[in-house]
Amino acid sequence: MTLVPLPPQPCGAPWPTVEWPEGAPPAAVVLDGLLDEVCDDAGPLATTFAVVVVHQGRVVAERYQGRLEHFDRPPEPVTAQTPLLSWSMAKSMLHAVAGMLVGDGRLDIDAPAAVPEWAAAGDPRHAITLGHLLAMRDGLAFVEDYVDERVSDVIEMLFGTGQADVAHFAADRPLAAPPGERFNYSSGTSNIISSVVARLVGPGPSYERFLRERLFAPLGMHSATPELDAAGTWVASSYLRATARDFARFGLLYLRDGVWDGTRLLPQGWVDYGRTMQSYDPEDGPYGAHWWGVEGDTLGTFRALGYEGQSISLCPSLDLMVVRLGKTPAAHYPDLTRWRAGMVRAFSSAGGRR
Repeated sequence: MTLVPLPPQPCGAPWPTVEWPEGAPPAAVVLDGLLDEVCDDAGPLATTFAVVVVHQGRVVAERYQGRLEHFDRPPEPVTAQTPLLSWSMAKSMLHAVAGMLVGDGRLDIDAPAAVPEWAAAGDPRHAITLGHLLAMRDGLAFVEDYVDERVSDVIEMLFGTGQADVAHFAADRPLAAPPGERFNYSSGTSNIISSVVARLVGPGPSYERFLRERLFAPLGMHSATPELDAAGTWVASSYLRATARDFARFGLLYLRDGVWDGTRLLPQGWVDYGRTMQSYDPEDGPYGAHWWGVEGDTLGTFRALGYEGQSISLCPSLDLMVVRLGKTPAAHYPDLTRWRAGMVRAFSSAGGRR
């Protein structure tokens, strides 16, 4: 598979470590209709809290609306300063964290993952590598169902008996297939990776410090707040809160091939590893290593996706990024996919291709 080259930061566009530079979309790009559509609470996309559009390193459009409901305080109006929940977009951030440790020489994607639950002699799960885990091809029996709690492992892990130690709950699953043989999207798999990281950098406060010092602070993601379980493991399958512009900062790191303001934060080739498609999911399309591709796209678009339609969409050919945060019912995910494609098409048809 030939990957579309990742664009460098344009000359004259400041890095958004402190403030995002702003600009206007190309004259031929009309976004009002698309922004009105995604912000229409009565439409099929339902609730949108935030949209940020970045073109050639500058914010060219954004909107904020709605209110966050809280069980212990009044509803909170959503603004540019409101931290919003990542859901599974956190998985793509975990990919960055794993990459940093690979770059440090502390992790090897081809070596058996250091998971205590699999250490017994003869345990077939000992053959599972970090690469298997990142590609969701570990072979573990895990049901990612968000509706039927009778069969769902992810609901039991996040909200039931597994929530105190999410990684142990997931690592304790038996094999359903030999490692590497099949694709099975699993939030449990991401939390197993997160526990491997926790054992290397230290759980709890040490883990949070690592995230801030190595990832959040260099990008200026000062709102980013990871949620850890009682065992001190970041619940990287699902739980990180940040403002929309801080999610965009993370997206820009990947659009710029892991380089930030002249400093390489991710190993050479790590972003390409994440966006190289290794599997295909009939419902959601191509999958790489904790990043999603886009079926039928020729512009190199890849995405971090999360429950209820969270997304960071990166289009290298157009030097375009679209962040959308909100609550779209699963039945209308195809409508959201169509909307994202419409955003890309708006720039592409206007001659925005690099």
